[in-house]
Amino acid sequence: MNEITEEQVLNALRVIQDPDLHRDIVTLGFVKNIKICGSSLGVTIELTTPACPVKDMLKAEAEAVLRGMPGVTSVQVEMTAVVRTNKRSNEQLIPGVRNVIAVASGKGGVGKSTVSVKLAIALAQTGAKVGLLDADIYGPSIPMMMGVNEKPLTKTTPEGVRIVPLQAHGVLLMSLGFLIDPERAVVWRGPMVGSAVKQLVSDVLWGNQDYLVIDLPPGTGDASLTLAQIIPISGVVLVTTPQKVAQEIANKAALMFQTLSQEREIPILGVVENMCGSLFGTGSGDADTNQFGRRFLGKVPMALEVSEGGDAGYPVILSHPDSAAANAFHNIASQVAAGLSIIHFSEAESSLVPA
Repeated sequence: MNEITEEQVLNALRVIQDPDLHRDIVTLGFVKNIKICGSSLGVTIELTTPACPVKDMLKAEAEAVLRGMPGVTSVQVEMTAVVRTNKRSNEQLIPGVRNVIAVASGKGGVGKSTVSVKLAIALAQTGAKVGLLDADIYGPSIPMMMGVNEKPLTKTTPEGVRIVPLQAHGVLLMSLGFLIDPERAVVWRGPMVGSAVKQLVSDVLWGNQDYLVIDLPPGTGDASLTLAQIIPISGVVLVTTPQKVAQEIANKAALMFQTLSQEREIPILGVVENMCGSLFGTGSGDADTNQFGRRFLGKVPMALEVSEGGDAGYPVILSHPDSAAANAFHNIASQVAAGLSIIHFSEAESSLVPA
């Protein structure tokens, strides 16, 4: 019997296509650490995110392909992931953060903070390193939703005094709500809001994070403008409800992000339709998304456990992990991670094209 070669293994795996990136996994460089021991094969497939929605499918396809090779009696496929980063570096303000995900809405009351919290936790549950920044200066709600009311510590570094983020449910946290008296109203003008947002980004020791989810205040005010201008946002998730007016306003917020950056448009990862099946209606989801040219990330059903979990600081994704709402948030997280991978892949390909 002829000995199995690494080249034969690679050629066999070329039939497996990543459905999002539209390339085979060998060309994409996903195949690592091929081990051949007689008739036994071991292969590592390194994806671009641990939240890859087709991870199980790719693993099953690889196992089937390798088992079908002549002379192979046993196969072991290990799935790993290394999150990619966008071309625009975050090194100036937030070194170590690979991707910044802004969660935005055109108006208040659509559940933007709820989506931010569940998105961050869902990404962390896949094994990714995740931070969550509450940039809603006037109404910080992340402390209550994550069940944290401590004061963060500070640490002296070569760059100066920095804030050590708090942690809950596997996610690093920072919010103005941790730093001010909860009984005191924030009455600040625009420049003060912009300055506070910049400090929450730059003065926090985020460390090495795959994703930093930023819960923006509603609308297109100073906090959103400042963030869009000072840090390279990898992508924006828009949150709306089935109401037509909410969807129209969300589209205006999307247009703001796409015209703010001087270097490039800030990508819109897609739209989340929250509170479906409520008094707001059932929505039209995909139809409205197509109307505005935005990717539809999913619908989140209106459920009592969602609001109860937010009030108790123990989100539904943890308290009711098998619920329809929890499954919706997991699917949204997978779609967001896949969308970022597609963007980074497209940027990498474009950089190889001669000007």
